[in-house]
Order: sequence, then structure tokens, then C-alpha cells
Amino acid sequence: MRTSIATVCLSGTLEEKLLACAKAGFDGIEIFEQDLLVSPMSPEEVKAMAHRLGLTLDLFQPFRDFEGVTEEQLQANLHRAEAKFQLMQRLGMDLMLLCSNVGTATINDDGLFVDQIRQLSDLAARYDVRIAYEALAWGKYVDTYQHSWEIVKRVDRANVGLCIDSFHILSRGDDPSEIAAIPGEKIFFVQLADAPVLSMDILSWSRHYRLFPGQGGFALDQFLAELVRSGYDGIISLEIFNDVFRQSNVERTAIDGLRSLQWLQSTTAQLLGSTGEHYALDLKVLPGEQDATGFDFAEIRTEDPERVAGMLAQLGFSFSGQHRRKPVQLWSSGEAKIIINSQRSRGVEAAVSGFGVLVPDPVASGERGGALLATRVPRQQTNNEQDLPGFVAPDSTEVFFSSPANTRNWVLEFEDAGPAASAVPSGPILGIDHINIAQPWQCFDESVLFYSSVLNLKARPGTEVPSPMGLVRSQVLSTADSAVRLALNIVPQGLESIIERNHEYPEHVALRADDIIEVARNARARGMEFLQVPDNYYEDLAARFDLDAQLLDTLKELHLLYDRDEAGEFLHFYTKTLGNMFLEVVERRSGYDGYGAPNAPVRLASQFESNRWSRNL
Repeated sequence: MRTSIATVCLSGTLEEKLLACAKAGFDGIEIFEQDLLVSPMSPEEVKAMAHRLGLTLDLFQPFRDFEGVTEEQLQANLHRAEAKFQLMQRLGMDLMLLCSNVGTATINDDGLFVDQIRQLSDLAARYDVRIAYEALAWGKYVDTYQHSWEIVKRVDRANVGLCIDSFHILSRGDDPSEIAAIPGEKIFFVQLADAPVLSMDILSWSRHYRLFPGQGGFALDQFLAELVRSGYDGIISLEIFNDVFRQSNVERTAIDGLRSLQWLQSTTAQLLGSTGEHYALDLKVLPGEQDATGFDFAEIRTEDPERVAGMLAQLGFSFSGQHRRKPVQLWSSGEAKIIINSQRSRGVEAAVSGFGVLVPDPVASGERGGALLATRVPRQQTNNEQDLPGFVAPDSTEVFFSSPANTRNWVLEFEDAGPAASAVPSGPILGIDHINIAQPWQCFDESVLFYSSVLNLKARPGTEVPSPMGLVRSQVLSTADSAVRLALNIVPQGLESIIERNHEYPEHVALRADDIIEVARNARARGMEFLQVPDNYYEDLAARFDLDAQLLDTLKELHLLYDRDEAGEFLHFYTKTLGNMFLEVVERRSGYDGYGAPNAPVRLASQFESNRWSRNL
């Protein structure tokens, strides 16, 4: 599958965009006219640079407001078009995007549209240019791909075909299944964009909130499957209008875009593969798709390991050994393993820096991450140390793949870890329930795609939680059986002043227990300080749930929080924040599968108050 991307997707100059696209590995690019107009490079220089970089120039766009106009306006439009055809010759390009008229059309007549586009076609033929006609979702008279296809059929020119754009079709709720009936050779170009499901006018939605495939709510694998069924075998391109992308690092955005296409072609190939048919468009399946079976470990980086170790000991963890050559400790309880890493941790009070997941074949997961352009963790090990494939997520979290056999090997690298390697250590904590990772505003969508594609996790419906710092956007990703759960929280943009005062938005590791009340009592007896929960919360709890009076008193005494749904109950508590992290202990009763979402505003407000009090000391 040949890949392309519109330059409008990226930040920077045209030269920077070309370099980033080539470095990421795209086959070609669409030249967005505005990028060329503001560039100091001549068209000939752009052509030469693209050639040196191995990039094809696939589409010149957009040519707007052409058809449905008066004769006088048509002549002006043809004059404008001829200048663009001459420019395209200088660029060495042969395909131009013609958008359906949204502004200057005054005559709603398909016959007129056909006649005027034929005149454009004849002019384009003199310059060996082809026209890809695209129905914009907000087009004045032509706003569906079915209508644009009817016009293209009536134009009946070899150099006039369709541009199919997923956003203009799916944003309207249109059915893409009719695409499969369009002859593939009459589809001249394909542009893909995902988007969050929003209720707003389509033009604003399009101009600001498009996303790369896999980052939004559109079923793009089904959309692409219909294109494949048409017999289309050309370029698959990205056209994304997104305010964040146009402010972000150009190289990272280009890599994110190509990753999205690699993931999409794989999921589409699997969808189509079930039919056993063969198609003209060559779609490749990514290697190493497998479900994680659980967390292997969580890693906390700190310059003061004793404070973190003390917190773990209060919760009932046991010291399982010091690494034989690194300043790294291992603490264990049940299946939960916490690594305390003070290597390269100067100035880091405490932070969740990484985690490991268990998979049947770590090598295959490593190959998958590489195919998805993920950055490998620069990890060194000696000959007698276990090699764990690892990648750096967009939020800088390090993610490692292991297996039960590999885990037994790396655990033995810790002195005095013999018992921990041969049996599950006893303790009140049974395992890691989930990990909550804060996201810088500019990489939230990138992280959603990274974790869902590289770790093969599924995104659950997102939520927004109010806090004293603004709305916190949260996105949960997990395996189908919830063996691995991640919660991504985007840092509110208004938090910069707090971050400057060294109180960053906190992350946490949630630990699973089967008797949280006993864990809390024992932790308090060992000196643990819990996050304080206001009395008003418990008054509201009594009003919302018919709880036993003794249980309510116990919850209040131990600063436990509570939630209940039709499937079961959820009890949890939080430790005080240390640096940029804290720990949570949870108990899930019956089939409760949530995260205590109604309690999140209480936690955020209490942490804000606690941090503000600390700053004032």
C-alpha cells in the first residue's frame, strides 16, 4: 500500500515537512497550496528536493469554487485553473483536487456542473493533468460522494475521477458501502481522517478536530474495506486539519501519521481476510498481534528510594532484592512487582516511569513495535541478563514485553531473589489492577494510538472529570478481559503555572487486594498517611447508597471511597502524593469493572488541596 500525507497535517515550513515525511517513511505527499505560496523554495526546487528524498508529489490541492457559476465567473475560473496547471507542470505533478463549490455557486443544475467540469477537463488535458472531484460535506449543491460520482459519470472524461474522503462521508453519517460499486479506476485519490464523535457543525469539526486513523470514533477499517472491494489500488493518504498537530513536533507527527496507516491497513487486511478473496490493493498484516495476559511490573523512578520503599512496606510489600549491578530494587506482593529505580533519577522525587506486560511471545511484540515505528528503549544488559523488548511511548513512559519464563530470569538478577523467582510471594496485595498515566496536551491522541496499536489494547469510551485545575479528559484502554488496563489523563492546559512550581499532574499505580479494609488498617498501623477525604463525601455517600452504618463508619475512618453499579461494588483508597506519583489500592467485588469514576472529582480536589497546603508550608 502506497502512503501519502497532506502537508497541511504538519507544523513547520514546507522544507521541514518534506524532510519529516521522508524520515518517517511516507512514499509521497500532497502539496497544500498555502504551504507552497509561503515557501521561499521555487516549484522547481520543491520538485528537486522531493526527488532527492524519494518522495512523490501526489496531489495538488485544493482548487475551490469552480462549478455552478455564471459564464463570466466560469471564464475567470478557467483562467485561474490554467495558471495552476502550469504551476503543476513546474512541480512535476499530474493530479489536482477539485472540491465541490461551497461559496460562489449560484445555479443548482447538474447538467451545468457536468458541462463546466468538461471544459475544465479539456483544459487540463492540454497539460496532462487529471482532476479528482471531491464532494465536501458542506458543499452548496454537491455534498455527498454519490452525487459527485453521478456527475463524474456524466462528465465521462478519462482524466476526471473521484477523490474519496472518509471525513466528508462519515461525518454526515453516510453509508460508505456504495463505494464498493464504483469502478476502482475512477477513484483517482483517497484521503483518510478519523475524528472524535462530536455534536457540532461539520465545517468547524473538520477544520479543527480531525485525527489520524485509530485516534477517533470512525470505523475506518470498514470504510477502507469498501474502497478495497471497489478494486482501487492507488495511494492512501492522510488529510488532517488539527490545531494540536499544527503546533506539535513535525517529525513526531509524521511518524504518528504513518503509524496510523500501518495499523489501519493491518486491521483492514484482517477484516477482509475472513472472506478469502484477493484484492488489487496490497494490504499487509502487522506481525506479533497478541493479547497481554497481565502486568509484569511497574517501575518508579526516584532519587530517594527509601521513601518509596517505605510506602510499599506500609502496604505489605516485601523487599525481594537489590539488582546485582544497578541501583534498582525489587519489591513484591502476590503477583505485583514494583521496581524502584534510582538510576539517572537526580531531581526526580518520584514518578511512574514505566511498566512491563506479559505476552506469550515477547519477541513477536518487539517486532510489532518496530513495524509501528515505535522508539526502542536504549537498554543495556550483560550476557547473563534477560533481554526485554521495550519501547518509549509518546508520553515518555517505557513499556516492556516479557513472558513468565523471561520474568523468572530477570527476577534472578536481583540478589536474594531466589524465593521470589520460584514462587508467588505472599502478601496482602494480589497484583497490579491498572496504571494511570498523565498525558501532555500535545500527545494525548498520539498516545491513544500508540497503546492501542503497539500493545493491542482497545479504547473504551472517554470521560471528562471536573477538578480545581479544569476538566480532566480521561481515556481507558484495556485488553478484552481487563487483564491489562491503562487510564490516560490529559493534563489540563491551565496547569502550566502549577507545573512550574514543581507540582506536576500526578500519575499512579493501582494495586488489587481482596480485603482492602485489612490492608488499610495494617498500613495505618505502619504509619501510612492516606489522602484525606472530606466529611461531605460520606454524607453524600449515605444519601446515594443504602449502606450498612458500620461499613459507612469504617469507610470514613479509613478514608476509603466507595462505588456500586449493577454488577458489583468497588472500594479504594489513595496514598499521599510523593513527587509526581501516588499509589491506589482497590477491591473489586463481584463483577464491578469500572474505576470509581464518581469519586474522581473528590480525589482530584483533595490532592489539589493537599498540594496547595504543602506549597504553603
